[in-house]
Amino acid sequence: MQRKHLILAVLVTAVWGLNFPITKLGLAHIDPLLLTAIRFTLAALPWIFFVRRPRVALKWLALYGLIFGVAMWALINIGITLGVPPGSAALLIQFSAFFTLGWGVLLFRESLTLPQLAGMALALLGLFGILLGSPGKASTLGLALVLVSALAWSVGNVVIKLSKVQEIFAFVVWASLFPPLPLFLLAWLLHGEAPFTGLAAQLNAVSLFSLAFQVYGATHFCYWGWNLLLREYPASKVAPLSLLIPVFGMASSFVIVHQAPGVLVCLSMALILAALAVGLCKGRPVFTRTEA
Repeated sequence: MQRKHLILAVLVTAVWGLNFPITKLGLAHIDPLLLTAIRFTLAALPWIFFVRRPRVALKWLALYGLIFGVAMWALINIGITLGVPPGSAALLIQFSAFFTLGWGVLLFRESLTLPQLAGMALALLGLFGILLGSPGKASTLGLALVLVSALAWSVGNVVIKLSKVQEIFAFVVWASLFPPLPLFLLAWLLHGEAPFTGLAAQLNAVSLFSLAFQVYGATHFCYWGWNLLLREYPASKVAPLSLLIPVFGMASSFVIVHQAPGVLVCLSMALILAALAVGLCKGRPVFTRTEA
């Protein structure tokens, strides 16, 4: 991976890590489904009037928008609302890296090298260590929803590869047009008019900052950067870099929402960094899916 793309990957993962505790600040004031709907409304409008639609089939835009708007971020926000600490959510979503590696081998016949397999094993140990040492109690449903969102993210990565999109920023903007309507509808069906009627009073400085960060940082910048990397490199090389997100997420959660990591969590973060270093090493392919 070129140095400029590696720097981009680190910046993207840092912003995504920050996004989890900052999102929690917004969720303290706004219903999770409504917050997600507003986020993607602002990500699409007014930008679709200034950004030309990407040259891909409409089905890819709709599919990706629904996956990463409804199946991913709405579930993450609900999970955090149900008690999953933002640092733990940043951790659990990284199981998408393992799903994505599997999709890369299964669908695109990508190869896994010995360093990648070793890195996966070390990272898995680190992820479980962080989960075991994370403070705060979360409901089983909340944890399950975040894990489902991780699977959804991996499917979204596959959509990017299959669509062969070139105009990455335009793809993110136009895909953001599809999640708001089903999210607004779900919020109304599940909670009635209460989230909507109380919205004006809930839009204070903190919630507005949270929304702005989610829209322009976590959506426009991060998905542009991440999808660009997926376009340029095999999914098996890009996916492991997302394991930096829980490191940034845990550190920023300590500062923003005072979620202090314990000794086990710190050791697990170090293990994840070691896993990344190992996984980025060159090596001979040891596993490749072949024709039946």
